[in-house]
Amino acid sequence: MAIQWFPGHMHLTRKAIAERIKDIDVVVELLDARLPGSSANPMLAQITKGKPALKVLNKQDLADPVRTAAWLDYFNAQSDVRALPLDASMSTPAKALVAACHALAPNRGGMAKPMRVLICGIPNVGKSTLINTLKGKRAAKTGDEAGVTKLEQRITIADDFYLYDTPGVLWPRIIVAKSGYNLAASGAVGRNAFDEEEVALELLDYVRQHYAEGLESRYKLTGVAGQTDEELLEAIGRKRGALQGGGKVNLTKAAEIVIHDFRSGSLGRLTLETPEEFAEWLRAGEKLDAERQIKKDAIEEARLIRLKKIPRPQKPREPAYVKGSQGDDLDDETSD
Repeated sequence: MAIQWFPGHMHLTRKAIAERIKDIDVVVELLDARLPGSSANPMLAQITKGKPALKVLNKQDLADPVRTAAWLDYFNAQSDVRALPLDASMSTPAKALVAACHALAPNRGGMAKPMRVLICGIPNVGKSTLINTLKGKRAAKTGDEAGVTKLEQRITIADDFYLYDTPGVLWPRIIVAKSGYNLAASGAVGRNAFDEEEVALELLDYVRQHYAEGLESRYKLTGVAGQTDEELLEAIGRKRGALQGGGKVNLTKAAEIVIHDFRSGSLGRLTLETPEEFAEWLRAGEKLDAERQIKKDAIEEARLIRLKKIPRPQKPREPAYVKGSQGDDLDDETSD
């Protein structure tokens, strides 16, 4: 199942960001440190192209520190990009964001040229919590679900530092299938847009291969790495009492437990992708998307031909045969 979620308010957010970007000095994109590639919005990258960018790997306290370091190296190697890890509930690291913005736009500052920063990212990545930390009071609404912020808000961090908070936004079509599952697991996708059991199985399949000890510790299981994701989900359901009539495991309830434990950090510090893995997933997704577009174009062309809105393509004519022309077999015409 391909997970997609782009409700109407996200379309409005896209338009608002495209309009606002003209007056912005630095773009801050909050990423989920547990899925930095999947949470980087390609639509935002296109809209904000040419602006200095700060990638903030938020929720770094829940992520694998070794993999976080690899992702920071990956982003910092890009031109006009800086990256830093952050836990939005911590005040001292949050202030590093202000310093990083000034480093990216050193000519901005002071009342004559105040710093204007756009902060954006996927839903439920922690933008509002970060803003409240920077402001020192409840300036933005927060909540542990996608879609809490609905409108753009301008927040004054200092007399010469303006922060524009935007609603969380995904992109119209997610072409990396694995990203869809990771985004759903993180809480970035509306709960009605995915199947909990399917997302939990994808999550368990990855975690058991890379962080088996976290699953074994959390659910008091053994031999996790050797089990299938289906076997593991059922075992977790039994351990946690997610049972229904006849002692059968309620797999939906078990899936909800797994997803909740991932979001809360109860499975330990883990990251669901490396830069190399994400690059491979992206290449595969782009290839499938290109093939899909070719098929879609062929279907549309056939429809237009059937409706006689465009002419049927003409087959190329065979070149006229001229006896004795270059490349022809002239053996019959050759004398000794």
